[in-house]
Amino acid sequence: MALSHLIGPNRDITWVIQFWPVLVSSFVFALAATWLCKKVAVKFRIVDRPDDLVKTHKEPIAYLGGIGMLIGLTVGIVAGIYCLRNEEFFSTMLKWLLGILAGGAIACFVGLTDDIFEITPAKKILGQVTAAVILLLVGIMPGLHYVAGPLHLPMPHNLEVILGAGVVIFFVLGATNSLNLLDGLDGLCAGVTAVITVAMLLLAIHLATWGYSDVGDPVRIIICLGLVGGVCGFLPFNRHPAKIFMGDAGSMLLGFMVAALMLLFAEKVPRWWMASIVVFGLPILDTAVALVRRLLNHRPLFVSDRGHIYDQMIDRGIPLKRTVAICYVLAGAYAVIGLVMSQIRTWYAAGVYVFVFVVSAFVVWRKGYLKMEGLRGAIRRKI
Repeated sequence: MALSHLIGPNRDITWVIQFWPVLVSSFVFALAATWLCKKVAVKFRIVDRPDDLVKTHKEPIAYLGGIGMLIGLTVGIVAGIYCLRNEEFFSTMLKWLLGILAGGAIACFVGLTDDIFEITPAKKILGQVTAAVILLLVGIMPGLHYVAGPLHLPMPHNLEVILGAGVVIFFVLGATNSLNLLDGLDGLCAGVTAVITVAMLLLAIHLATWGYSDVGDPVRIIICLGLVGGVCGFLPFNRHPAKIFMGDAGSMLLGFMVAALMLLFAEKVPRWWMASIVVFGLPILDTAVALVRRLLNHRPLFVSDRGHIYDQMIDRGIPLKRTVAICYVLAGAYAVIGLVMSQIRTWYAAGVYVFVFVVSAFVVWRKGYLKMEGLRGAIRRKI
């Protein structure tokens, strides 16, 4: 009975198998490209140097991991486009996939510029907004009238376009900067992104079996598979002790792609959008804690420090590998909650989500993660 609800009648679940080249090609090319990027970074001294404050690794580590993931993701999406070549709505799917890839490339190269030249926060935000505009230009926007309808709120088309544009920009800025903040330990950001993306892939497969969207279903699955493959191709070089870092190029690329996925889930019914947001719960929690902690301790909001949840675990004596594993488990817990609650009525799910985040906030406060002391207050540079 439960299985019949999880797997819809419109498409057989084996329909997803046709997209296996996306996963395989993105993984293989990301693996090879990351290895090559490491060699290039070392040769041209594009490395992240330790400073004993925020950057506590012992020796310079190669950058350019984000470029390796971008190459793998690009090949995966191209493979996905080939798989769709005979589909009825191919032109629209092609436009969406190329738009998402173009936006991701912009975000990646903005991050790469910051890795090499340390650009100002304003320029980084401008680059992120430019990437978000690409999504708007190809027609990827949330269906806000589906949200306004149950609330009996008027939603004229022009108003929906204006609000939708704001939502797209907000999600891109929020997700890219959240994963940028989470990129502080070997294997942390990439591994958490993999957990999040696998959960979103399960949501996408569920919707596809019910024929949720002729265009959105294949696009979501291709982006998820390409992202998982790209991240997993990078992870062998990034696990502790890391041989290469993703840098802002990688974290901004991953953040943009996850933001695009969340917006794709906002196509129609609000509960899928809500579920995808909760699946992204750990980066949201870490970012919220960082901002609130800095505000409470009268520190600049946009200056990096060592007070993130994972940093505080390290300061409290938890080994690095165990800290990363704990974060994987936390990311998995939010992912499971999002997946399970996606199967109940929207209002009930919303109540559970509010409860989960209230409990999360209480635990953070009770455990003292909002305090700022010692190395937790170390200030390095603007993010």
